[in-house]
Amino acid sequence: MSIRFLADADLNQALVDGIRLREPALDFLSAAEAGLEGMSDRAVLDLAANQGRILVSHDASTMPVHFVRSLNKGKRSPGVFLAPQDAVIRDVIDAI
Repeated sequence: MSIRFLADADLNQALVDGIRLREPALDFLSAAEAGLEGMSDRAVLDLAANQGRILVSHDASTMPVHFVRSLNKGKRSPGVFLAPQDAVIRDVIDAI
């Protein structure tokens, strides 16, 4: 089983591009490819969970709250990876 990722709409595109360059075989779906523009955090989390993807986001203020609420309702998810907005892109790529 491979690890799959979904970029949140707020994720720096340079991260998506860098990850794809570093690991071309990695299944990393961009927000544009997934049609996330305008979707609520809850809907994005549901989409990621339904597709078995870890959501990668910069949204450390509201995404964790929605994620915990989702888990408390009994929903399952592979997880959320929060990358600080001001993090060095190479460091985030290395972490993923």
